[in-house]
Amino acid sequence: MAGSTVAVGGWMNNLIVYMIEEFNVKSIDSAQITNVVYGCTTMFPVIGAIITDSCLGSFSVICISSLISFLGIVLMLTSTIDSLRPPPCDNNGSTLCTNPTKAQFAVLYTALALAIVGVGGTRFTIGTMGADQFDKPKQQSIFWNWFIFILYTSLAISGTVVVYVEDNVGWGWGFGICDVVNILGLAIFVFGTRFYRRVKPRGSPFMGLGQVVVAAIRKRNVLGLGRSEDYYQKPVDGGTKMVAATPSESFK
Repeated sequence: MAGSTVAVGGWMNNLIVYMIEEFNVKSIDSAQITNVVYGCTTMFPVIGAIITDSCLGSFSVICISSLISFLGIVLMLTSTIDSLRPPPCDNNGSTLCTNPTKAQFAVLYTALALAIVGVGGTRFTIGTMGADQFDKPKQQSIFWNWFIFILYTSLAISGTVVVYVEDNVGWGWGFGICDVVNILGLAIFVFGTRFYRRVKPRGSPFMGLGQVVVAAIRKRNVLGLGRSEDYYQKPVDGGTKMVAATPSESFK
């Protein structure tokens, strides 16, 4: 978890400066792109959670997402390849600078997309899998305390040390650190495979909510008769169908 968090913070915290200095993107445009990236990294973990709960499970999602994130950061190392970035400009972000070509933008956006997908599958799935290793609430509480501590410590390191390297040593070194800690964290995670308790996917509550919306749209013209048989509750553990009581007037 620490490795993936340092890697994510390392490329995301300094993204505006990276696009202005290395791709000659105007400051306003780079800020807009960064806002979109932040929005996606906030929403994609929800999609990652749905995939985890519905089909793949935490372990598979974490491994796949870590590899995707690694590939995204590798593509960001384009700052060290002259052919994949516009010529350097003294007046960064001004109209006098050469704009990136469509191919260069394609590489940049592909790198960002891969890195965002990686964030979606690892950010909170790691914490969920860690909590599943414990049965007692006290043990889970201790785990979450350490999880939050390591999470914010990693964010602090990425926002200071890694950003300092990017600004003062070089973008190649900064993104290289992100890649190394990412793949190192994944290697340590996979090394402990035989010790993990793997919880099988049990279905996501979001899928049930989606089914309700679809059913409501499809049956919008059906007249309800108010009978208890018209209400359905999913059987528990393969048991018999449970019929809910008709809602009372006070409940309505």
